[in-house]
Amino acid sequence: MGSVAAAVQDSPAESTTSAFLERCEASGDAAYGELRELLARLHDPATRQEARVFLAALGRSSVDGDGGADGFFRRYGFCVRELLLHDSRCGLPITTLSSGFQQRKKLTMMEIPSIFIPEDWSFTFYEGLNRHPDSIFRDKTVAELGCGNGWISIALAEKWCPSKVYGLDINPRAIKIAWINLYLNALDDDGLPIYDSEGKTLLDRVEFYESDLLSYCRDNKIELDRIVGCIPQILNPNPEAMSKIVTENSSEEFLYSLSNYCALQGFVEDQFGLGLIARAVEEGISVIKPMGLMVFNMGGRPGQGVCERLFLRRGFRINKLWQTKIMQAADTDISALVEIEKNSRHRFEFFMDLVGDQPVCARTAWAYMKSGGRISHALSVYSCQLRQPNQVKKIFEFLKDGFHEVSSSLDLSFDDDSVADEKIPFLAYLASFLKENKSNPCEPPAGCLNFRNLVAGFMKSYHHIPLTPDNVVVFPSRAVAIENALRLFSPGLAIVDEHLTRHLPKQWLTSLAIEGTDHAKDTVTVIEAPRQSDLLIELIRKLKPQVVVTGMAQFEAITSAAFVNLLSVTKDVGSRLLLDISEHLELSSLPSSNGVLKYLAGKTLPSHAAILCGLVKNQVYSDLEVAFTISEDAAVYKALSQTIELLEGHTSVISQHYYGCLFHELLAFQIGDRHPPQEREPAEVIPKEMIGFSSSAMSTLERAEFFVPGSKESGVIHMDLDRSFLPVPSAVNASIFESFVRQNITDSETDVRSSIQQLVKDSYGFSADGSSEIIYGNTSLALFNKLVLCCMLEEGTLLFPSGTNGHYVNAAKFVNATTLTIPTNSQSGFKIEPNVLAYTLENVSRPWVYISGPTINPTGFLYSDADIRELLSVCARFGARVVIDTSSSGLEFQDDGRIQWNLDTCISTVKPSKPSFSVVLLGELSFELTTAGLDFGFLILSDSSLVDTFYSFPSLSRPHSTLKYTFRKLLGLKNQKDQHFSDLIVEQKETLKNRANQLIKTLESCGWNTLGCHGGISMLAKPTAYIGKPLKVDGFEGELDGRNIREAILKSTGLCISSSTWTGVHGYCRFSFALESGEFDRAMDCIARFRDLVLGAGVQVNGK
Repeated sequence: MGSVAAAVQDSPAESTTSAFLERCEASGDAAYGELRELLARLHDPATRQEARVFLAALGRSSVDGDGGADGFFRRYGFCVRELLLHDSRCGLPITTLSSGFQQRKKLTMMEIPSIFIPEDWSFTFYEGLNRHPDSIFRDKTVAELGCGNGWISIALAEKWCPSKVYGLDINPRAIKIAWINLYLNALDDDGLPIYDSEGKTLLDRVEFYESDLLSYCRDNKIELDRIVGCIPQILNPNPEAMSKIVTENSSEEFLYSLSNYCALQGFVEDQFGLGLIARAVEEGISVIKPMGLMVFNMGGRPGQGVCERLFLRRGFRINKLWQTKIMQAADTDISALVEIEKNSRHRFEFFMDLVGDQPVCARTAWAYMKSGGRISHALSVYSCQLRQPNQVKKIFEFLKDGFHEVSSSLDLSFDDDSVADEKIPFLAYLASFLKENKSNPCEPPAGCLNFRNLVAGFMKSYHHIPLTPDNVVVFPSRAVAIENALRLFSPGLAIVDEHLTRHLPKQWLTSLAIEGTDHAKDTVTVIEAPRQSDLLIELIRKLKPQVVVTGMAQFEAITSAAFVNLLSVTKDVGSRLLLDISEHLELSSLPSSNGVLKYLAGKTLPSHAAILCGLVKNQVYSDLEVAFTISEDAAVYKALSQTIELLEGHTSVISQHYYGCLFHELLAFQIGDRHPPQEREPAEVIPKEMIGFSSSAMSTLERAEFFVPGSKESGVIHMDLDRSFLPVPSAVNASIFESFVRQNITDSETDVRSSIQQLVKDSYGFSADGSSEIIYGNTSLALFNKLVLCCMLEEGTLLFPSGTNGHYVNAAKFVNATTLTIPTNSQSGFKIEPNVLAYTLENVSRPWVYISGPTINPTGFLYSDADIRELLSVCARFGARVVIDTSSSGLEFQDDGRIQWNLDTCISTVKPSKPSFSVVLLGELSFELTTAGLDFGFLILSDSSLVDTFYSFPSLSRPHSTLKYTFRKLLGLKNQKDQHFSDLIVEQKETLKNRANQLIKTLESCGWNTLGCHGGISMLAKPTAYIGKPLKVDGFEGELDGRNIREAILKSTGLCISSSTWTGVHGYCRFSFALESGEFDRAMDCIARFRDLVLGAGVQVNGK
C-alpha cells in the first residue's frame, strides 16, 4: 500500500490523485486501507489542511469520472456524493436559521460498500427529527445509534447546534468513514474551518466512536440529553453469521449485513425483530438524563401496537412524530419473519407497492417479492420520555444486576397516570430493597419499624398528631385486628358494627349472653349494631357491652362530635372502644377533614380506646391489605403486638413495603417540624371496672417469651426465632419482583393447588386428591390457630409432645384451648414414642394429636417413615385427629434415607376404630423453597365436616395474588427439579449443616450439653455447667437455671435464645442457627463471652 502522505505532498494534484485511486482499485479492502491512512492525516493538525485539500480533489474525481459516482464507487470501492438537506415541514431547502445564520443546503458524504448507504429509511428518520422544535437539541448532549457514515449526526449538529453529538456504530469501518465525512463538512475545500454562529466548527460538536449500542457512553460515564437511533429491525436469516466477532478486517458483506440485520438479543421483542431496539432502549435508560428524550425509527412490519408497546412497557410516554411508507429494501431477506409467522399466531404487516392500503403478512410479501413484485411497509418515528425517570432507572438497575430474565415480564404501561404514580415508585422501592437486602431483615411482629415510623410520620405531618412507632401495631388485615382484639379481652358481650361482622367467627354471632343462657368462660358473644352514632349510643347504654367495635358514617366523621360522644358513653358504661376509620383515612397530600384525627391532634387518646385503620384503597393490587391500630396505652399496645406474634407470626413484609412506599411518597416533599407541636390535653382517667385482658390471655402473655427488639445503641442477635436469615437466592428475588411488575396476571398463573399437590406427593407420599380441601394462609401459624379453634368447637383436647415449638403451645393456651402434654425424653430426641402416646390417649375424649415432622421443630430430629406409621396406627386406634406439621421440613441435612415418608401407604394400612380419625397436613413453603422472610402456609383437609368447621372462622389472613404467583413459579422450579434451583437448596442444606456442627462445637466447649441435629434451623441444648451459678449483671441478678438463662445471656451479651419455658422441656433451651454469616459469628462470640463471664476466662469445659 502506498503512502497517503506522499500523495498529499506530491504534485501535480492529478498525478497524486491518480496514484491513490490506482491503489484503491485493487480491492475494497485496499481502498479502505488508503482511506484509513488519509484519516490519520486528517486527525493530525499538522497535516489536516493538506489532507482535506486532497480529499476535495478525490471528491471532484468521484463526480467527474466516467459513469458518475456510481461507476466510481464500483471501480474504486468508495465515492463522494452531495446529500441535499430539505425541511420536511415544507419540502424546500433550508436556507437560514431564525437567528439569521446562513446554513448549508447540503452535506458532502463519502460512501464505501461495507456501510449502509443513506436512503428512505434514514431520510424518513431525519424528517421525523425535524418535527421537533429547534430547541430540542440545542446545547444538548446527543448520541446517535447506528450512525453509519455519520450523515445524521453531522446534519443534526449542523442544524441544531448541540453541545456534543456522539455518533456510535458497531461497524469499525463506518466510524472511520464517519470521521472522514466530519472533516469533509467541518473544513472547506481549502482545508479551512467552517464556523457557525457560536464560533464553533463541527469538529467541536461531533465525535464518532466504535460502540456496541451505548457501551461507549456507559463505559465513559457520559450522561445524555438525547438518544436517537435508526438501527436494524430484522433478524438475520443466518444466525451463525451474527455470532462473528466484528473487526475492521471482517468481510464487506458481513459488515454491510450489520446495517440490515440484527441478532437475537435475549428480549421478548426478538420475536418481532425488535430485540436490538429493546436493548438500545434499556441501555439508554441507564445513561439518559431524567428529562431526556429518545427518538427511534420504527419499521411498522410488526404492527403499530407491538412497536409502541416496546416503549410503553418500559415506562415511557410516547409521541409519534412522523409516519410514512417506504419500500422494503430488495437486498433484505425477510424469510426470518416468515419463519416467525409459521411458529406463532403473530402476523407482520406489509403492503403491495406504495399504493396498497390492505396489509399482507410476511409469507405473502415474501412470495410476492420472489415473483418480482415490490413491497412496502410503514415507517414511524417515535419520540419517548420516561414518565418517572429516577424511579424507572432504579428498576432497570435492579434488572441488569442478574435479573435480565424478569425484563420480559416487565409492564410499566398505564392508561391511568394515578396508577402509574402509585406502582412505579413501589417497584423502584422493591427493587432497591431486594438489591440491598441479601438476606431477610429481622423485623418485630408488631410491624416493620420503618413502616410504623412512616405511619407515625404521616399522622404527625398531615394531621399534627405526635405519635411514635410504639403507638402503632400492624396487622395482616382489619378482620384479623378485630378478632385478635376480641380474643385478647374475650368480652361476654361485644357490640360490633354490622359492616364489620362478616369475618368474625359464626359462633360469636349469637345472643346467648343477653338471654341469660350459661356463658362459657373466655368466649365471646357479638351483637350487630347500626353505624349511626345516636342509635349505637342508645344500644350501648341499654346493653352495656364490655367491648364496642364500630366505624362511623361519612357525615359524622367530618367533625369530632360523634367520636367525643362515643368516648364518653363507652367510658361511662365501662366499655373498650375500637373505632374503625378505614373509610375516612385518605393517603393524599390534601386529605379531607377527619374528625377523629382532629380530636387526636388536640387530646391524648384515652386508654380505653384504640383506632383501627385497614389500608385497602390502593389502585394496583386489589387483594393487598395491611391494617394498623393506634393506641396510646402502653399495656394495650404491647398486648396487641403479642397477639400478632402468637396468632399470626407476623404481617407480610411485602405488603408493609407497598403501603409504606405510599406513605413515603407523601412524606418525601414535606419539610419537617414546620409547625410547633400543639399542646395536647391529657387523657381522662378511666374507671378501674373497665374490662381487662381475659384470664387465658393474661396468663399466657405473662409466661410466654416474645420478640425482644434491639435498642438504638445496640442490636439484639436473635437465635430465638422460627425464621431463616440466610441469603435469599436470586431466583426467589426474581420471582418476587416479577409477580409485581406483571400486569393482567391470570387466575391460572396464581393457582398453586396442583403445585402443592405435587410437592406433598413427592415429599411425603401424600395424595391431596380432588376431594381434599387445600387452604392457604399468610403463615402456617395462622392456619394452625384456626385448627385450634376447630378443636375447641368440637370440645376436643389438643395433645402436644413435650419439646414442641413454644409458639404453638402458647397460641393454644391463649385462646383457652384444652391441652395435654405427651411425655418425651432426650434419649429418643424428644420424639413421640408409640406406647407413651397410647397410654396418654386412653383417658382423652376427642383427641387432636400434634406431630411436627419429618423434621421436628425445634429439636431438629427426624421421624422416619416407620416412626410415623406407628404413630398413625396408634392415633387411628383411638379415633384421634392428627395434625402433621411439615412447616419446618424440607431442609434435612443428615438424612440416612429412612425419612422418606409414604403417608398414603401409612393411612391406608391403619384400621381406625372411630370415624373421627383423620390426618390434616399443615405446611409452610418458606423453608422448603429457601424463601427467607417470604411466608406461604397451606393446609390440606380431607374430612368434609372439618372443612365446614374451619370455614366458620373466616378471618384467616391469606396470601395475596402476587405471592401466589411467586410461589407457583418457585414450586415449578422445585417440582421440575430445575438444576440451578436444586443446587441452591443443596447449598442451603450444606450451610445449615456446617452451622449446626459449629454451634454444637461452640456450645459443648462452653459448658452446654447438646443432642445433635439432623435438619431444620434449630436445636436444643442444656446449660449443664451453668445451673445454680450466681450472676450479677446490669438488669439481671440471681442463680442461673434453664428458665432465666435467656434473660441472663440477653442482658450480658445481647444474644437472645429460647429458654426451657418456651421449649417445655426441663432444662433445655432452643438455639436457631439460620443467621446471616456475620450475625452467626457474633452469636458464637456471645456464647463464649457468657462462658467467660460466668465460669471464668480460660476455664476448660467438657475437656475442650
